[in-house]
Amino acid sequence: MNALNSLRDIIGSLTGIVVALVGLGVAAGVVFGSGVPFVGGVLDNLLALVDTLGANGLIGLIVLAVLLDLYN
Repeated sequence: MNALNSLRDIIGSLTGIVVALVGLGVAAGVVFGSGVPFVGGVLDNLLALVDTLGANGLIGLIVLAVLLDLYN
């Protein structure tokens, strides 16, 4: 059981790092534009996700709620 707890902690730490990198990518994409390597794709993908969720109405809101719950 200890190994599973360690694995869960490692995955949680990696997830935190990825979320921080996404935040950095969005901020750098807004400040420097989409020409920055690695950063431009993050902002474009996030905008596409928001557009897709917005186009789907209520289903998009439900999916957003599920994603936020998984994040927390």
